[in-house]
Amino acid sequence: MKCPSCENGKLQNAYLENDLPCKTCDHCGGNWLLLEHYLRWKGGHTEEITLSESDVKVELTETERALICPASGALMLKYRISKDSEHRLDLSPNINGVWLDRGEWQLLKRSGLAEKLNKIFTAPWQKEISAGSSKDMFEQLYRQKFGNADYERAQEIRDWLQDHPNRYALRAFLISDNPWSAK
Repeated sequence: MKCPSCENGKLQNAYLENDLPCKTCDHCGGNWLLLEHYLRWKGGHTEEITLSESDVKVELTETERALICPASGALMLKYRISKDSEHRLDLSPNINGVWLDRGEWQLLKRSGLAEKLNKIFTAPWQKEISAGSSKDMFEQLYRQKFGNADYERAQEIRDWLQDHPNRYALRAFLISDNPWSAK
């Protein structure tokens, strides 16, 4: 098979971990992994997946453009791995094959996500990433608008109001121009 990333190398039989078969590009070092092999391997592994000495030295790369599945010829989809990383993994949904650019497996291990690879491609995982990213974006906007000190104070008040039994009356009191007037 031809490498979907560099398009120069050939995919050779290899192992991503002991007993985890993959195909590795002999040119760019990327890995083609079938989720079926990953799940079988994961089911037989009870110990935590950790970084080894050789993992620490691997340089991380990422293919920005869309990739073509080396097995089916279909377009692969990109999935973010977490809200704190813009890094994306490529999945061929037709055959559940994952393209891991050089260093991405080590990134997953370092991030504690190697044991959750199959979950990354689910709608709930991606929805959580989107919600977290939106929250972070709004927090940054509010901090810019209010300043850090005022944002922190407003957050304290908001948290206090959230569970208060009279929260609706307190909110009405706070937003009224003159809460002591009947007008």
